[in-house]
Amino acid sequence: MQKVEHIGIAVKSLSVAIPIFEKLLHASCYKTEGVDSEKVNTAFFRSGETKIELLESTDPEGVIAKFIEKKGEGLHHIAFDVKDISVEMERLKKEGFVLLNEIPKQGADNKLVCFLHPKHTNGVLIELCMERK
Repeated sequence: MQKVEHIGIAVKSLSVAIPIFEKLLHASCYKTEGVDSEKVNTAFFRSGETKIELLESTDPEGVIAKFIEKKGEGLHHIAFDVKDISVEMERLKKEGFVLLNEIPKQGADNKLVCFLHPKHTNGVLIELCMERK
């Protein structure tokens, strides 16, 4: 793993959360994007080298809606940038981690992604991501 790529935060409403994070980070939201496969709308911010991704559910049965219902708004995941997602997935599987998807899938921000089950990472959902070429 090369670096923290972004921190994902679950929110009920992007229209409410975006102005809050623009004030907090003193930076404009530079990109919004829908990810139909995950049933979310996303908004991205950059603060120095760190990116923050806000996630809003587009479906009351979606994973973000269920997360908020169970835990409330807040930290959802930490994403790590990897050079080769397939190699890293295989390495982590051999180390005993449980992958939530067996093959990389399309994520937001032109990334291929894979999630690790939080039961094996001290309760933190971990996302691996690699720039799609």
